[in-house]
Amino acid sequence: MRSMVDLFATIRRDARIEELSVRELARRHGVHRRTVRAALESAEPPARKVQVRVSPRLAPFKEAIDQMLRVDLDAPKKQRHTATRILARLAEEHEATELSYSTVRDYARARRVEIEVEAGRRRADAFIPQCHAPGAEAEVDFGDVWVVLAGVRTKCHMFVFRLSHSGKAVHRIYSTQSQEAFLQGHIDAFDIIGGVPTRHIRYDNLTSAVTKVLFGRRRDENDRWVLFRSHYGFDAFYCEPGIGGAHEKGGVEGEVGRFRRNRLSPMPEVETLAQLNEKLIAWDEADDARRIDTRLRSVGEDFAVERPLLAVLPAERFDPGLPLTPRVDRSSLITVRMARYSVPSRLIGRQVRVSLGAAEVVVFDGRLEVARHARVVARGGESVDLDHYLDVLKKKPGALPGSTALAAARAAGTFTSAHEAFWAAARKTDGDSVATRQLIDVLLLHRSMAAADVEAGIRSALLVGAVTADVVAVEARRHEAAGGASSSRHRVAQAHDHEQRDGQTAGPRVISLTQRRLQDPAAVVARLPADTRPLPSVAGYDQLLRLPERTETPAAVPAAVKKGTAS
Repeated sequence: MRSMVDLFATIRRDARIEELSVRELARRHGVHRRTVRAALESAEPPARKVQVRVSPRLAPFKEAIDQMLRVDLDAPKKQRHTATRILARLAEEHEATELSYSTVRDYARARRVEIEVEAGRRRADAFIPQCHAPGAEAEVDFGDVWVVLAGVRTKCHMFVFRLSHSGKAVHRIYSTQSQEAFLQGHIDAFDIIGGVPTRHIRYDNLTSAVTKVLFGRRRDENDRWVLFRSHYGFDAFYCEPGIGGAHEKGGVEGEVGRFRRNRLSPMPEVETLAQLNEKLIAWDEADDARRIDTRLRSVGEDFAVERPLLAVLPAERFDPGLPLTPRVDRSSLITVRMARYSVPSRLIGRQVRVSLGAAEVVVFDGRLEVARHARVVARGGESVDLDHYLDVLKKKPGALPGSTALAAARAAGTFTSAHEAFWAAARKTDGDSVATRQLIDVLLLHRSMAAADVEAGIRSALLVGAVTADVVAVEARRHEAAGGASSSRHRVAQAHDHEQRDGQTAGPRVISLTQRRLQDPAAVVARLPADTRPLPSVAGYDQLLRLPERTETPAAVPAAVKKGTAS
């Protein structure tokens, strides 16, 4: 479509070069002669007139509406005039029966604001640009996000930390926005930026930090939150409650929406939140190259200037876990926040200490860590470790095939195809009960050896046809000594093992004589050493068959005679 500026320029050019008349210019360009004269007078088209809509039927009643709105200035908030009530009063008191609801509504909406401003009850909406010193301030907020987690659409919560000067932001997604997630997000952000803001961090009045909102900026804070702030050495700035305080941390409010639109649309599909947070770390690094609005330098360039000005991190890391003390039930499970986690069976009936973190649950028996689980997202879910039940299964091997722990191990991939093959082979030779006990002994090897070494030992045992836990242990240690996966045992035990290996020469591999005979009996006989031991003799045992002759003493005869006479 041809613009008016282009039309005026063409008319002026034709008039200047071809010296056409007004009538001819109007005919050529298909416009009215007034348009031609306007183009010849000025190269800039006149501004388009905005049509002002009038309400002739409402005009006689405008003063009455204004009076109702002025009365509302001192009326209770829930007893002020609505558009429906204004329309009803106009009909009852002024016989205004021909007015429409929309006419009264639009007028009352505009006049209410004007009357409040005239009375000094409302200030005009205006924003004053702020200057943030490098390394001084930051903003924190949570935002809701939806994630397809292990095939299930799940509502999660995104923690966002944003430096006010450079706009450098750190994002983390947790299954909850509880205090442990709030603290863990701060710790991750401080580690990434390499310091702490020197002035303050802005927050809304979230319950993880504030227990009660007092007058003005004063707040009653959570004791654990005060301890956290004191540990890292920063102050908190709390915004006004409600929507009115959102502009006080507008930077992080906008960052939540920007990141959610650009990075989390469409919904990410992951198996665990740990995988998703790994993606968030890469996206945060990529965002360092972007420019905010009209800034000349990128986020990463401004952050390079800001980073040296941050306060130094404390030497000791704060533990963000929430301390709890649940009791272990008879299924060797503890209940934490509507989810259940397994612990070693020896702790059944006892209270344990739990550190509930944003992403994991750590269980302690005194000061000894006995279990560590990824935090369960679903309410009523379970996290079960097969290793916690091995001591009981050793006595009850028949409970293993249908156990929840075995199903969880298979789903997690810790009970591998090598374990399945060992179990199946052992059943063929030893039966179900003995085979299951052998399998449990093999699973117990994982407590002191790396999984890769144990699996290598299983494969070697299957290769030679000797499906026993002892053979698996020997072959697993050989694999470890040959440079396999590093063991999880204590360093002193590893050093002792290496000393023994250094002092001994490597012996032959474990072999199955039965299998070797089936393959080549002559070779087995030829390789066996000559037996030089003497043949066994039973001469010594023959002495036990000959009883010695009994000899009676002279004194014993009268006694026997006397005894017989008496009887």
